[in-house]
Amino acid sequence: MSAGTDRRTLLRLAAAGGAAAFLPGLGAGRARAQTPPPAPASEGGAAAPAVERHGLSSFGELKYPKDFKNFDYVFPGAPKGGTFSQIGPTAAYNQSFQTFNSLNGYILRGDGAQGIALIFDSLMVRASDEPDAVYGLVASSVSISDDGRTYRFRLRPEARFHDGTPLTAEDVAFSLNTLKAQGHPLIRQALREFTGAEAEDKGTVVLSFTAQRPRDVPSYAATLPIFSKAYYGKHKFEETTLDPPLGSGPYKVGRFEVGRFIEYLRVADYWAADLPVNRGRHNFDVLRFEYFRDREVGFEAFKARAYLFREEFTSRAWATQYDFPALKTGRVKREVLPDETPSGAQGWFFNTRRAKFLDPRVREAIALAFDFEWTNKNLMFGQYERTWSFFQNSDLMAKGLPSPAEEKLLAPFRDALPAEVFGEPYVPPVSDGSGQDRALLRRAAALLKDAGYTIQQGRLVDGKGTALTIEFLDDDGAFERHTSRFIANLKLLGIEASFRIVDPAQYQARLKDFDFDMVVRRYSVSLNPGDELRAYFGSEAARLPGSNNLSGISDKVVDALIADAIAAQTRADLVTACRALDRVLRAGRYWVPQWNKASFWIAYWDVFDRPAVKPKYDRGTPDTWWWRKGIADPPPVVEPGPASPQKDG
Repeated sequence: MSAGTDRRTLLRLAAAGGAAAFLPGLGAGRARAQTPPPAPASEGGAAAPAVERHGLSSFGELKYPKDFKNFDYVFPGAPKGGTFSQIGPTAAYNQSFQTFNSLNGYILRGDGAQGIALIFDSLMVRASDEPDAVYGLVASSVSISDDGRTYRFRLRPEARFHDGTPLTAEDVAFSLNTLKAQGHPLIRQALREFTGAEAEDKGTVVLSFTAQRPRDVPSYAATLPIFSKAYYGKHKFEETTLDPPLGSGPYKVGRFEVGRFIEYLRVADYWAADLPVNRGRHNFDVLRFEYFRDREVGFEAFKARAYLFREEFTSRAWATQYDFPALKTGRVKREVLPDETPSGAQGWFFNTRRAKFLDPRVREAIALAFDFEWTNKNLMFGQYERTWSFFQNSDLMAKGLPSPAEEKLLAPFRDALPAEVFGEPYVPPVSDGSGQDRALLRRAAALLKDAGYTIQQGRLVDGKGTALTIEFLDDDGAFERHTSRFIANLKLLGIEASFRIVDPAQYQARLKDFDFDMVVRRYSVSLNPGDELRAYFGSEAARLPGSNNLSGISDKVVDALIADAIAAQTRADLVTACRALDRVLRAGRYWVPQWNKASFWIAYWDVFDRPAVKPKYDRGTPDTWWWRKGIADPPPVVEPGPASPQKDG
């Protein structure tokens, strides 16, 4: 789950139009430095005025020209109306899949409602068919200083909040400065090299950054929500609340019941509805997010038409349970959509802040007790591939021997790194599929012995006689079947392991405080990762409550390679740095990797239409779909009870 926000940040290199934006002056990594390009000279020899740009991208190319009419993946004439209801597939910042108790989704406290970002506008908005491009929404254009440290955004004078008050540069500056000071730790960390925003006048806001700022931070800041300064003059930003905040986006908060559902209503007079970045989008009158504590209950609710769209995350359900009458008669459609984004890293992550997990030999031994081949065949109908990289299914994944460029980055740390980093990257061994591979278990026992553990009275204990125990923490029973066989093999090694389900509030609190042994998480890195790498793997994040560095990785070599990735001036340099980083992380044995698939499993009641082309890096739902003409509006929604999708339950 990324910081963010959403399922993942979607990044790819793309062909440029005439107004490509390059982000100059990136902070230098340890192995390279870059001097910002000189300012173009005017006829009189003075520096020319800064170029006004309609979009930004990390490596300088934009697909859409300044006068583009709409994104290619939308139908600009899509009708408005109807309802799109679903169990939310993503969770950002303080959001939970299981419940919500707050409408403040940008602080650490509480469980924010999914979809709350729909009520806010931002300076710019991402294009879902480009790797990392953003185009103007509240901002009509942006200019960048020669040193890359100052971004001046011109705002559209027609921008306004839902109460009719103007959205000005003061609101933008207030929002970004507040998020940097009081926002969720993931936001604060991402804005570390952002030094502040200032309103130059009502229509111009200036964002300032340090010389070391990662290349993706300006784009990230430009996509953060804009709050009303006047509204928060009367409300405390840092508090949880069930009062709908004032927004300016395409939707506003409608009906909701804490922990059960929340609806967002389309704003009929939305000020930005006809901007190029919005044409053909935001087509439903109502967007509804459902919550269920039990997946089976959630699935039965879908079959009963209590909600209309479902992304399936459980292979058993996908293989055996989609045979109900509505699907057989065609009233429900089922499809597999390609997922062209990196699969990322899903697995059980060790909390290395705990002494028992400090030794990588112990972590590797534990991982050897997981039989993926048996699990995939017997529990997941053979529908998954084994994950082994933190950059799975992307060109950032390390393969084979290090390239000369990778060797150059790794060589200064040769004495501090395992020898395997300079050979083939670590790949989990393939089991015999029996569910209890004795050869792998013997290997695990030998590693534990080397780490100083012995068996006493059937229990594995260290030199002080302390038993090695593991609690697998979750707020959902979906992984219990997968974990139970894993636990059985751990017990053969003398390890006392258990699977514990806690309520969502306790689960979130324990994750924020790093109060767990092992937990399932999916990291979804972008195609052009930047500062997110610090959030996942950096030493500073390891100490930051609520961060995504659940394993507590704190390694100077990892930090240095992250700095190289962030400082990369070309795509080739970025690939090299990430591959080197992948080798070091995989050698660290920080997780027990699970599985992946390069597709979305979706099912929906046959009441929708959609464009012929899916966004390359997104499902497109509900953003570009619409309610089909000639079909009556949906009936009143049945109110079942409170759910959570995770990757294969």
